[in-house]
Amino acid sequence: MSFARPLLLLTILVVPAVAALYLLVERRRARYAVRYTNLDLLASVSRGRSWRRYVPPTIFLLALALVSIALARPHVRTLVAGDTATVILVIDDSGSMEADDVKPTRLAAAQDAVRAFLDRVPSNVRVGLIVFAGEPQVAAPPTVDHQLVRSAVGAIGEFPGFGGTAIGDALAAAVQLAQQSAPPVPPKPPVVTTGQTIAFRAAAQPAAGAAKRSPVSILFLSDGSQTRGFLQPLDGAARAKAAGIPVFTIALGTPQGTLTRSFGGFTRTIPVPPDPATLRAIATTTGGTFSAARSASAVKAAYANLGSRIGRKPGLRGVTSSFLALAAALVAGAVALSMLWSPRLP
Repeated sequence: MSFARPLLLLTILVVPAVAALYLLVERRRARYAVRYTNLDLLASVSRGRSWRRYVPPTIFLLALALVSIALARPHVRTLVAGDTATVILVIDDSGSMEADDVKPTRLAAAQDAVRAFLDRVPSNVRVGLIVFAGEPQVAAPPTVDHQLVRSAVGAIGEFPGFGGTAIGDALAAAVQLAQQSAPPVPPKPPVVTTGQTIAFRAAAQPAAGAAKRSPVSILFLSDGSQTRGFLQPLDGAARAKAAGIPVFTIALGTPQGTLTRSFGGFTRTIPVPPDPATLRAIATTTGGTFSAARSASAVKAAYANLGSRIGRKPGLRGVTSSFLALAAALVAGAVALSMLWSPRLP
């Protein structure tokens, strides 16, 4: 935790001062207490309340300490939404996505998971969608209109393309779409060299060949291995790596997944296991992460988790309001306890 105004933390010294003043007043009150002629009545009023009398003041002092901390404007380091972040969703729409080893089907589970992702991703993050089978198709260009992307997700499977699974081509299409839609980078101000030594100017420049991190991420889901396309999967991953775009991959399905097809009156069962090794290699190559999803809940959790991370960058978030809200609650509690436990004549 850090503070925008750390010197104001000194106001917390008010807490021990108030505590000392309270104890002094209590001692003086005991010294000059009113004398009761009926000692039995006095005992009945004060019995069992010796420790309770200190609870409300203690809670109040704690609330005062929280207010002092709030004055210093505390911040916590966390992930905050990026201003220019873009996420390209790539969804496999090949025939194997009709398998029902992931209920109700792999495709339906993926669609529900993407909707969960759209619920988590920051509203200012641009999201695009590419659907692929034997070839990739842009279903939604990168946009902050997440409802448009949600509609495109619902339409997956209505317009089937060429059969097969072209993983490498889909990755290349995602990289190309990301580069085409990237916001323009403002020009850097000229470097003032007056008074600088050659060593200083050299140290200020980034190292040659240093990798640049793109504000774009690719979220890639597939349930099978490459069966079609011009580029191999790792060739597509190499393009993403060269562009500095991490690819987060999800392998959907179980090794026992099958499809039932009828050919000329004969029924045939076709095994359609996922290819986690290839998808893991893509993620490793590009600096992303890999997830294996063998159930609808697993793929939804994977998307929801990525939705909480992708499109965000490390930053500081103010928590002043949280400290003030807790302090207000403690004051209310102290007042309530004081009224409840105040001595009353029987």
